[in-house]
Amino acid sequence: MVAAAGGRLVGRRREAEVVAAALGAGGRNILLEGPPGTGKTTLLTALAAGAGLPLVLVEGNAELTPARLAGHHDPSRVLSEDYHSGNFVPGPLLRAMTDGALLYVEELNRIPEETLNVLLGALSERQIHLPRVGTVPAESTFRLIAAMNPYDAIGTTRITPALYDRSCRVAMGYQDELTEIAIVIAETGDRSALAKRAVRAVRATRTHPEIRVPASVRGAIDTVLVAGQLAEIRSESAPGEHTALDSALAALTGRITIADGGGRTAEDIVTEIWEEAGRSGKA
Repeated sequence: MVAAAGGRLVGRRREAEVVAAALGAGGRNILLEGPPGTGKTTLLTALAAGAGLPLVLVEGNAELTPARLAGHHDPSRVLSEDYHSGNFVPGPLLRAMTDGALLYVEELNRIPEETLNVLLGALSERQIHLPRVGTVPAESTFRLIAAMNPYDAIGTTRITPALYDRSCRVAMGYQDELTEIAIVIAETGDRSALAKRAVRAVRATRTHPEIRVPASVRGAIDTVLVAGQLAEIRSESAPGEHTALDSALAALTGRITIADGGGRTAEDIVTEIWEEAGRSGKA
């Protein structure tokens, strides 16, 4: 599992080892906590492939009802056939339980409380009872791995201590500057000063007093890729200053969220950050 993760990720050796150990220790449930763009999904996908386990992915949001998570009877068939096992549509939770898969729930803290209670019951009892279907036990390899962004409190719900009590928690913060530069180079193939400047700019969004939600390394990757294409369109042998700035604006302004009460636009702030990233690179 760790070797598979190493082949997909730059860095994250420690997190890969801890998650692999937790899954290997009788199969613990795992909570991955960290901001977007820190490699949580890539890490888990690689680990599941390395373990040879199927992976069932669920996007957590306010629309994920208990019926959508566990399963439901097809309403159109119920009208003509009444309730029976043949018209029951298994949800991702049931599929993961019966297949012995890893159930990966993204944005766990955006799931409604009643849906979270259904998930907690399945983890606690290792089975689920569905009306008109019966009790469905979980295979021994069934486990939950959930991810959430603890820094975003808008539209989220509080995670019950009972879920933490049944899980191992692994924090995944932003990686250091050299690692993020290596990620950008690996994704873009660009080893120029532009890649380093893009990483510096992205990292600056994380400490800027006017930014509430910063950018991830994906913003640096997109800055470099867009700049390369834009330079071709503008017949430049390499991205010039205006081309690089236009690319940074396109890649970063939609990724950051301005703090309440801020008087400047995202374009103003990103322009300032980009110019400062250029000056610091020359220092």
